[in-house]
Amino acid sequence: DNYINIFLPEKQLRKKIMSIETDSTPLEEPKDWSTCNCFAIYSLLANEEQIATMKANYENGNYGYGHAKQALYELILTTFETQRERYNYYMQNLDKIDDALSIGAEKAKKVADKVLERVREKVGY
Repeated sequence: DNYINIFLPEKQLRKKIMSIETDSTPLEEPKDWSTCNCFAIYSLLANEEQIATMKANYENGNYGYGHAKQALYELILTTFETQRERYNYYMQNLDKIDDALSIGAEKAKKVADKVLERVREKVGY
């Protein structure tokens, strides 16, 4: 899998993030953030200050990939908190989705009927 589903339950999301492939640089040694997939994903979501802090953590050593993955996990949870809550709400209330789809279908049918009426008039049908 080449993606992280932000809507996974927390336990599965954490497992997915913790499975991001990293090298075997020991905890004590500095890490190369420029080649790290975890850092690349983190930098897509984080603000400049968070990115600078993460870079410093990588460069200073005594910061493992497990720490970086945990930071990414927490960032995803906070960044997408509202969207995750909304997703979970609708997954627990599928009838709300059906209602919205029905309303949309009614609106689309009204528009389509008007277009068909105009087409029939033009074609003489």
